Amino acid sequence: MKGIVCAGGLGTRLRPLTITTNKHLLPIYDKPMIYYPIQTLVKAGVEDIIVVTGGPHAGQFIQALRDGRDFGIRHIFYAYQEKEGGISEAIACAEPYAEGESVAVILGDNCTDADITKEVNEFTDGARVFLKEVPDPERFGVPVFDQSREILAIEEKPQEPKSNFAVVGLYLYDETVFNKIRDLKPSQRGELEVTDLNNAYLQEKKLQWSVLNGYWRDAGTFETLLEVNRFWGERGPSKER
Repeated sequence: MKGIVCAGGLGTRLRPLTITTNKHLLPIYDKPMIYYPIQTLVKAGVEDIIVVTGGPHAGQFIQALRDGRDFGIRHIFYAYQEKEGGISEAIACAEPYAEGESVAVILGDNCTDADITKEVNEFTDGARVFLKEVPDPERFGVPVFDQSREILAIEEKPQEPKSNFAVVGLYLYDETVFNKIRDLKPSQRGELEVTDLNNAYLQEKKLQWSVLNGYWRDAGTFETLLEVNRFWGERGPSKER
């Protein structure tokens, strides 16, 4: 399984902090934000990782990550996303490095201490999403459940969420993911949405889900950036690099 870290975008919600650097290189307590999702993948045994970035500060990732050996990465690849086309488009940028293999995708602003080793080791085909109860589900993709807790659909940023669960920015996909992305149509905001990708698997009855245990938060707003810094600050200095 190859790992994909989606770390593009302009980080406009975090300006002026992101005027001179990529959002995913902002500090979370004692290390850059992107270290956390990389460590999530490496801890699960995913050692070949593609970092998908873009924008004017893309070159800074090479300085921050170098050849990846300090993190336990066996092979690190860098892919460039030409424009802001959505998460599914970012995943598609990794196809030359991951074609024919399943992938573990994590968004570069997702900071968690969860261990997904079991899910990675047991994954065979289809897709698996991870869910977490959050206080602000309207910011995310939200699952709609039936009475047996099967997912009927995933709604993207609904004004009236039908549950308090969010689909977090962590996904497992089989090798058909790139063909599915080619069949997606841009949303009203002109992006290839990851929710549409997940719903494509759902329509084939090949979408499974797990509750993500442990701490999880995205650091994409000033409020959550502060929250994540406080959480890891209370943990103290990290020995993981």
